[in-house]
Amino acid sequence: MRRGFAKLAAALLLAACVPLAQAGPMGFKDSVMAMGDFGPNWREGWANYAFTPRDAVGAGGVWMRSDDKRITREFAEVNYTRLVKRWNAEHSQGNLWFVLGAGPLRGTGLDGTRTMLAPGISADWETTRLYFSAAARLYRASGVNHDYASLRAGFSFYEVDYDEVQPWFILEARRMRGLSDRTEITPMLRVVQNRYFVEAGVNNSRQARLNFMYIF
Repeated sequence: MRRGFAKLAAALLLAACVPLAQAGPMGFKDSVMAMGDFGPNWREGWANYAFTPRDAVGAGGVWMRSDDKRITREFAEVNYTRLVKRWNAEHSQGNLWFVLGAGPLRGTGLDGTRTMLAPGISADWETTRLYFSAAARLYRASGVNHDYASLRAGFSFYEVDYDEVQPWFILEARRMRGLSDRTEITPMLRVVQNRYFVEAGVNNSRQARLNFMYIF
């Protein structure tokens, strides 16, 4: 059985006096965070509201297509995000996250809509110069399995102050079960400021990727 690799994650740490790479799929209490991930075969966008420092609710959607373009699926979800655990050190931080989404799925080979459940976990560790993360999420409906997960690693080019823009290099490996027979590898350049990031790259299939995050 193949194991999927893909991505879940992203947001900025709004703490300390300098920005870290990213801390997870929600912002600080009473903030709204919007995220997007766009490519030829996977397009995702959503927003959530953090009603406590550890809990957020939101909504979004995913458009997914197989490599051979024969399968196309659309998933609209409402979701809940929980910061399960945070580890703070003098110059680093680690986080463990849980997310649960649910909503209608429609697309190729489906008669009408089916209810999809999408639980997932992610973990990250970062400093002002290094970043590592791993994430996995199950996308399950009756007769459908599009599980995916990701591994990410990156480094910043130099130190900056909290309000300054910082460039990062990020390398991501991900895989989508039932949609692709290959592991997608994407090197990306990321630009981070205290409330946003934008990243762009080209994967090993020569397809462009564009991701963003913004905290209101």
